[in-house]
Amino acid sequence: MYYSRNELELIAIGEQIGKKLIAGDVLVLTGDLGAGKTTLTKGIAKSLGISQMIKSPTYTIVREYEGRLPLYHLDVYRIGDDPDSIDLDDFLYGAGVTVIEWGKLLSSDLLDDYLEVFIERDIDGRQVRFDAHGTRSQELLEDLQNG
Repeated sequence: MYYSRNELELIAIGEQIGKKLIAGDVLVLTGDLGAGKTTLTKGIAKSLGISQMIKSPTYTIVREYEGRLPLYHLDVYRIGDDPDSIDLDDFLYGAGVTVIEWGKLLSSDLLDDYLEVFIERDIDGRQVRFDAHGTRSQELLEDLQNG
């Protein structure tokens, strides 16, 4: 588990995660509105060498960025029960890294192997914890825990 007292620390946590990512990795970010999902993604993007401004893909559903690895940043809040409205296969387990905000809204059978990242607010900042779903995500989790 990580702890962040401010936006810069949350970005730094994202950078630590991003340094460990390889092509095909999928992260599902879980947290309340305003918890810091997009802020964490900024750090992931930074570690991937992406200099573009990272914005929430709430209304566009997906934003693609080019860096050391492509970053596919999805926000599936608006697609709700209609995951067929976008072709997730174009973004999952390919040549890039996929970060999905509100991914818990997707049917559990759509994702095979992903690291769920929980961002929870408390009085002084944010707690960031992880839950691995699959072999690769378990390796990633162990790598993050071991520094």
